[in-house]
Amino acid sequence: MHYKINLMKLLKNIFFFYKEGFKNMSTTSKRLWLIIFLKLIIMFGVLKVFFFKNYLNERYETDTEKIEHISDELTKIPNK
Repeated sequence: MHYKINLMKLLKNIFFFYKEGFKNMSTTSKRLWLIIFLKLIIMFGVLKVFFFKNYLNERYETDTEKIEHISDELTKIPNK
C-alpha cells in the first residue's frame, strides 16, 4: 500500500514538472513540440493504416493456425 502512495506522488511530481516546463516555454519551443507531436501522430496513426497490414488475419483463419505460425517463426533456427 505504501508503494502506491509513493508511485502516485512520483507521477504527480512528474506531471507538474512537465506542466510548468511547457508553461514557461517560448513560442518557438511550443511550435517545435507541436511539430514533433504531429509527426508522431502521422507516423503511428496514418502510416500504420496504409503500410502495416495485419499479416496474420490475412493469411490464417483460426487462432490455432496463427499460434502455430508464430511458434514456428520464433523457434526457427537461422541458416548460417
